Amino acid sequence: MTAAAPKSPEASGARALTSFRTIKTEILRRIRDRVWQPGELIPGEEDLAREFGCARVTVNRALRELAQIGIVERKRRAGTRIAEHPLREARLEIPVVRVEVEALGAQYRFSVLSRETLAAPEAMRARLDLAGDVRMLHLRCLHFADNRPWQFEDRWINLAAVPDVGDESFDTMSPNEWLVKNAPFSEMEIALSATAATVVEADLLGIARGDPLFVFERTTWLLDQPLTHVRMLHRPDYRMVSRF
Repeated sequence: MTAAAPKSPEASGARALTSFRTIKTEILRRIRDRVWQPGELIPGEEDLAREFGCARVTVNRALRELAQIGIVERKRRAGTRIAEHPLREARLEIPVVRVEVEALGAQYRFSVLSRETLAAPEAMRARLDLAGDVRMLHLRCLHFADNRPWQFEDRWINLAAVPDVGDESFDTMSPNEWLVKNAPFSEMEIALSATAATVVEADLLGIARGDPLFVFERTTWLLDQPLTHVRMLHRPDYRMVSRF
């Protein structure tokens, strides 16, 4: 009597238990937890389908959607890699301040004004829905264009979500650029507003107290875990241009 062949995931009904959304979530979790590093080649569709107990077409759809939002890069016969600089969408790319300044033909530099590691303050816990014992890295930076203040950056980073940032000195690369290169995200919130410069802000940006400032706030998440919140202040002559 011939032994029965093992059932495929399709025949056994296993694929009903694993949707492409579940696979997307698991891949994002592995990226967040650094199981898979930026630039790393991940297992092929057949291997992932076997692992998840689903049809290969289900894995294909999950990877296709992740490729569309810039999380992975797919090449025929070369496989799928975690993107070096993962993006939520190519059209919503987080700008690197250095690149912005250099695109104007100006010389770029930055300065870290202050750095401290502390428990998330109440306001940040409320904004990011964090537990009270979460540790955060608080950075205040000033970016320059031809030695003229260009942008003041006030940034909070969730160390539980981006643990490697705690060892970064930021001697040669700004927090903005480091995060773009090393902290993939799946969701982003942006808020634009205007405010009047305080005495401290005016002094940092070389303007008068009460002058108008362009305020750009951005928060990013990977799955349900907040990565960073940043508040960026620009001088009155700043001009923002976006192309979609």
